[in-house]
Amino acid sequence: MSGVQGEQGFSIYRLRWVGYGLLILSLLDIIATFTPPNFLNPVWELQTIGSLVERVPVPLLGLALIFFGEEYDRYDLEDLALKFLSWLCILMSLLFLLMIPLGIVNTVKINNQNTQQITQQASQQLSQLKQVEERLNKGTPEDLKNLASELTRLGVQTNTQNPDELKKQILSRINPAKEQLENQSKTVQSNQRLVLLKNSVKWVLGALISSVLFFTLWKGTGWAR
Repeated sequence: MSGVQGEQGFSIYRLRWVGYGLLILSLLDIIATFTPPNFLNPVWELQTIGSLVERVPVPLLGLALIFFGEEYDRYDLEDLALKFLSWLCILMSLLFLLMIPLGIVNTVKINNQNTQQITQQASQQLSQLKQVEERLNKGTPEDLKNLASELTRLGVQTNTQNPDELKKQILSRINPAKEQLENQSKTVQSNQRLVLLKNSVKWVLGALISSVLFFTLWKGTGWAR
């Protein structure tokens, strides 16, 4: 009987040491995640929240293994460490809880930034197309030929030397280009928003679950405090 208990004791010790090892590895991972810091940058903050949420199973498992067996055959020096880790659980629970509103706010900020950037790029390209229209309406036949050469270099083929026909050709290509530009802008904006929302929802829900799990660990380790 004592041999069985001894084997169980060794198994508990091994699990606890694995737990301490996982906790140290997760600490190194967290340090790497925050290096270099870039606080007040919504993209960096949201990505950091995502990184922490995706890595949280390792410290959770490590803590669970460390607390395994509760007070059974603990070293004297372990009492202080267990008390610290127990209070660390409630601190981590609060931190992950605070990540939820921070993640939501940063998602809104990033979405607004993406929308503004895409709109600005589309506006610049539309402005260039409008400038081409103005040059067509005001330009001389020689200007039209120069413009046709520029468009050819850009991949827009124009095959006539008749100024009026050339003008019609270029104008017929500008309006479809405007529509294509607007459609591309909407598509890119929609795709970016979808990816952002998917990641944000995943990380916010992950932060909530992590907060609950850390709180559960804290509540179940009253014996260590």
